Parts: sequence; C-alpha cells; structure tokens
Amino acid sequence: MEFTTNRIINMKRVWTIVFVVMIQLIVAFSPAYAQSAELKKTILFQQVRIFDGKNEKLAEGMSVLVEGNRISKIANAIPVPEGATVIDAKGKVLMPGLTDVHWHVMFNSLSIPTLMVADMGYLTILGAKSAEEDLMRGFTTVRDVGGNPFGIKKAIDQGIIPGPRIYPSGPMISQTSGHSDNRGPNEPDVPIYLEKIHMLAVADGVPDVITAVRQNLRMGATQIKISAGGGVSSNYDPLDVSQYTVDEMKAAVEVAKTWNTYVAIHANTDAAIQMALNAGVLSVEHGFLMNEDTIMLMAKKGAWFSMEPMLNDEDAIRFPAGSDNERKWIQVTDGTDKVIKLAKEHKVKIAFGSDILFDAEMGKKHGKMLAKLKRWFTPYEALRMATSDNAELIKMCGPRDPYPGELGVVKEGALADLILVDGNPLENLDLVADPDKNFVVIMKDGKIYKNTVK
Repeated sequence: MEFTTNRIINMKRVWTIVFVVMIQLIVAFSPAYAQSAELKKTILFQQVRIFDGKNEKLAEGMSVLVEGNRISKIANAIPVPEGATVIDAKGKVLMPGLTDVHWHVMFNSLSIPTLMVADMGYLTILGAKSAEEDLMRGFTTVRDVGGNPFGIKKAIDQGIIPGPRIYPSGPMISQTSGHSDNRGPNEPDVPIYLEKIHMLAVADGVPDVITAVRQNLRMGATQIKISAGGGVSSNYDPLDVSQYTVDEMKAAVEVAKTWNTYVAIHANTDAAIQMALNAGVLSVEHGFLMNEDTIMLMAKKGAWFSMEPMLNDEDAIRFPAGSDNERKWIQVTDGTDKVIKLAKEHKVKIAFGSDILFDAEMGKKHGKMLAKLKRWFTPYEALRMATSDNAELIKMCGPRDPYPGELGVVKEGALADLILVDGNPLENLDLVADPDKNFVVIMKDGKIYKNTVK
C-alpha cells in the first residue's frame, strides 16, 4: 500500500514537472516572449553626434546605451556592458525615429478600385507589407487617421510582423454626403463594403455620432477623426461645404473627452474649421484654404495644425484631366504656401503629416515628402517637427496611449526608437529622402531592424 502511494505521489510530481516544462516551452516560443527576450538585449552606440529632437546643436562625441526598449544612459564615454552589441558610429548622427501624424496604413499603397472590391484578408496583407516598408524608411511611429489598421497594429505589437508604432483613429466618421460617404448619388442609404469592414463610417444626428465615436473607441482608437468639410478624392462633397452641425461636432468631442482623448478633423475651409475649433476640436488636418482669422483662432485655442507639404508638382495626385477632383486638387494645393507661412507667423503648433494615398510608388517617397519641408522650414525645424513636435501631438491621447514612454527624443529613459544617419540631416535635409542609402541603422523599441554600419 505504501509502495503504491509513493508511486502515485512520484507520478504526480513527474506530471507536474512535465506540465511546467510544457508551459515554459510554449511561452518561450511565443511571439510575445520572443519579442520581450529581444528587448532585453543591450546595445551601445559609440562616437555618435546626437540630434536629440529638441536642440539645434548636435552633441558631439557621445555614447548612447540602450537596454531593453529604453535609452538607459547618454554620456561621453560608457563602459561596454558584458554581452552588449557595440555599434561604432564613427561620428555619424544619431537621431530619433521619424513620425508622421497623418498616415493611412491601409490606404497609402492601395488603389481605390482595389480597396472597393478586395477582401479584408488581402487588404490586410498588403497593408502589413506597406507598414514594414515604412519602418525601413525610418518611420517608427505613425498616427493613422482613417481606416482599419487594428489587426496590423496588433501583429506588430506582438512581434509577429515588423512595422511602426500605430496610433489608430479607426474609420473616419462623416455625415451622409460627407468625405467618407462613398456611395453614389442614387444609391440607397445602406452601408457599403468599406463601411462593413470598418474602413469608413457614416453617422448622422447626435445619437448616431455618439455611437460611431464609441464604436471606434471600443475598437481601440487612440483619438477620433471626423470629417468636417469637403475633400478632394471624394466625389459628392464640394470643398466649400461644412459637414456636421455644431451639436453633432460637440457630441463627438464630448464623447472623446469622456475617454480622455481628443478629436481631429478633416477640413479645408474657414467656416468648417472655425465651427470645429469652437466645438473643442484640437487637431486640424489639411486646412489648405484657411485665412488669417482662422489661423489666429487656432493659435488662441491651442489647437494643432497637422499639415502636409502637398504641391501640384511632380508628386501630385493625378486625377482625370478636367475632372472635379483635379479642380479641387489644384485649388487646395494653391493654398499650401499661404497657410504654412501664416501658421508660422502666428506661432501655431505645426505637425508634419504626408497623407499619401492610393499609390504604392508614392509610399516610397515618404522621406521625400518630409524633405519638401525645406521650402518653408530650416532642416532643424523640419526634423524637430517630425520627431519631438509630432510626438507632443500624438501623446495627447493620454491614457489611451498604447506605448507609454517618451517618443521623438534621444533622452535617458525615452523609448529607443533611433536612426543612425550617414551624414548630417541638420545641414542637408535631403538625406531623409533616401533612407536606403543614408539610414545605416534603424531601431524601434530597442530592436535593430537595419544595420549596415561598416
């Protein structure tokens, strides 16, 4: 009897050990564990010149220690920790990863016909490919202001696929006949395919707007995007129209506030933007047709001007010749110079976005879009905008932030999103337009995704 009892006890011990080992193996080979193990690596950059995202003057002859996903120490000399990977920069410039506050993970590389008919699985695969390519262009964080990137974001965060940090808005919300209403003029008022897969959303009246905002927050939106005025690529909303009533816009803002976050708007005209600002909106996207009074109101309210360097140049969106879309494109790009100069004059908080849409080839020019800022800004002003300034806007989502920690800076304790540049972008902004050649190290969250240092 005693032998049988001891045997049972020993078997229980064996099975307990087997169970524990199996759990350990499952955890060890899971993507999340693999990512966390990767984050425990220690990397030391030596002999770097640092652009910290804030100050115009480079810090010369510095070392930067990354432990896990944070910058742990910055000093003139740092002893090499045991087992650390050492990168001798030989005087190259270390700077924060680039950010874009007006990006569309699902829309930037897909044509409109593809978006209208392809199944969600296919769209997600193409969006994931685009996200990886953008990380390899040095963009380590994007604010997605319209679409359904939630699956891609989750896969990136779990280490399943590479890509930038994504701050998603979810589907842009618009009224019937607004910028997100892609139905034809005679179609019934029923959701189209892009609404069913949460790429777009249409809501009318205060109750439905409240519901739409809450649905986006339920999906994981970090901020809300509303269409407040007409758009270029949409066919049935002229540029001059204001979209949503004051009560509807206030409802969206109030719901966002209950979740301790904010509303950004798509709009171009004075009437639409002033209405939204007075309703409490904190981020204005585009704004190409604003006059000085509206820009002064934006400065007074402390709202952000999320602008894009869109010009009717070699990188212009090509619409059918003579079409209403082409006319609208010319109208808005004619206003680019004026609004940026006025925003600078009145010291409005300005953020950089690109709003690249429906064109895989344009996606490859993401860095070129940033370099175009030299038309209005010094290289320092442009790079500060694409790093620490953008991060300030992005972090306005408060407790909805999926990535706690400082972004857009090279600073002790900040998240380790870093680029090592062969050359000095503070002297030559065009270096960011050719990341394949000039970005020799790309790091996000303490993990190296590119290292061609020789």
